[in-house]
Amino acid sequence: MSGADAAVRIAPRVVSELTVRGESVAVAESLTGGLVVSALVAVPGASAVVRGGVVAYATPVKATVLGVSAALLAANGAVDPEVARQMASGVRTALAVDGVPATWGISTTGVAGPDPQDGKSVGTVFVGIASADGAQAFELHLDGDRDAIRQAVVSELLVRLSATLDGGE
Repeated sequence: MSGADAAVRIAPRVVSELTVRGESVAVAESLTGGLVVSALVAVPGASAVVRGGVVAYATPVKATVLGVSAALLAANGAVDPEVARQMASGVRTALAVDGVPATWGISTTGVAGPDPQDGKSVGTVFVGIASADGAQAFELHLDGDRDAIRQAVVSELLVRLSATLDGGE
């Protein structure tokens, strides 16, 4: 199953679970450029749970919009687990409604190619998931061309969010 097919299968489960729980999600994306939020909003009824998305493609936007530490970005670059955690936490607040952060913040940062970035090889990706209880990051090492990597990131992140909602991670 391709990454796009997996996302189409998983996104409805995520939206349904968030709806049942009365929770919300905000998305911060770098290498995926809006693909995660697009997969979620393709699901009928997503407007009840999806706060929105921030495409922080340029590294400085991660600091100015999402609150990622500029010192961290300068020291480690954008492809880093702590950057993914801070992006996920930052988007919860950035997309607050009436002062209430989103229940969940999710993020993507990494190298889709064609060239390495920040000393990281193509296919090195970090996805983040944050809630009021804290944030975690997951490292992925993916193969394929640029499009395949980006699609795989969407699926991997939604699978991990689904597992987290189910109490698995």
